[in-house]
Amino acid sequence: MTGDRVRIEPKPLGDGGENAPPRILGTVAHHPKLLQPMLAFSMALADGVLSRRASEILALRAAWNCRSDFEWGHHTRYGLDAGLRQDEIDRLAGEPAERGWNEEETALVRAADELHASQDISDETWGVLARHFDEPQLVEIPFVVGQYTMLSMVAKATGVPVDPSLPRFPDPD
Repeated sequence: MTGDRVRIEPKPLGDGGENAPPRILGTVAHHPKLLQPMLAFSMALADGVLSRRASEILALRAAWNCRSDFEWGHHTRYGLDAGLRQDEIDRLAGEPAERGWNEEETALVRAADELHASQDISDETWGVLARHFDEPQLVEIPFVVGQYTMLSMVAKATGVPVDPSLPRFPDPD
């Protein structure tokens, strides 16, 4: 977690109001050559072949695994918009993959955990995923986890401030 350690002050983008872009974009804007390709990739994943619900389960578990205040706050909001309930979001904060999820969602949580731990998905988890997802979706799963792991790293390393209106990262205890 970044705490109050802002290492690169994000450039102001938009009107600064509620609909302003996430502050991480203001940080990436310090490297203009990366900003547009990163936005294009982010938009491709946002408009991907996974359901928004599945994508947010992966994003939130990646944020939890990375202990990223920034990504957790944003994806709590996005997850609620995608149909996750608050109790489901709370379970993504450290609960075992099997607790409270159906087989498909358990496999998503396991995939995020396994990718975080070993940068791979076990044959057992892959087999379950393959029963529920087609090949384009299977390709997208590690991309989503990788995207939010990468953004967690950028946010933490550069000290992107967390918008005070966003939900806070749950206490790991």
